[in-house]
Amino acid sequence: MLSTHEIRYGDWATLGRDAAAIRTEVFVREQNVPAELEMDDKDAVCLHAVAYDAAGVPVGTGRLLPDGHIGRMAVLPSARGTGVGGALLQGLMAQARTRGHRGVALSAQTHAAPFYSAHGFRQAGEEFFEAGIAHVEMRHGF
Repeated sequence: MLSTHEIRYGDWATLGRDAAAIRTEVFVREQNVPAELEMDDKDAVCLHAVAYDAAGVPVGTGRLLPDGHIGRMAVLPSARGTGVGGALLQGLMAQARTRGHRGVALSAQTHAAPFYSAHGFRQAGEEFFEAGIAHVEMRHGF
C-alpha cells in the first residue's frame, strides 16, 4: 500500500530539524545508537531528503553525501511498508545521477539489505559492525 507523501530536498539548515527528529526516533530511541554517533559533521555538506505524509508530518529521511554515498535512511514505524523508504531511496539516487555520479554506495544494516537489493543494490564486501549493529556495504551503478 502506497501512502500519499511529498519528498523535499535541501540542506541541513532547511531540513535538519525534521531529519534529526526522525533519525533520533529510529536510530537513537529504537535502535539504541548513541546520539553523539548519530549526528555528525557530514550533515552540513549533505543533500537531505525528508518525506512528509498527507498531513505534512515528517515520516522518513535520508541523505546524499558529496562522494555519492547514501546514508541515514530512516522511516518512522508508523510509515513503514507504505513505500516511503523506496521513494526516498529512488529520489536520492536520482539526485546523485543529476549531480553526475556514476553510481551510489551505502552501508546497509544487514536486516535491511533485502530492501536495498530489491532496488538493484548488490553487496560489496563482508559484514561489519557500526554502532554495535551489523552492516554490509552495498553499491548500485548507473
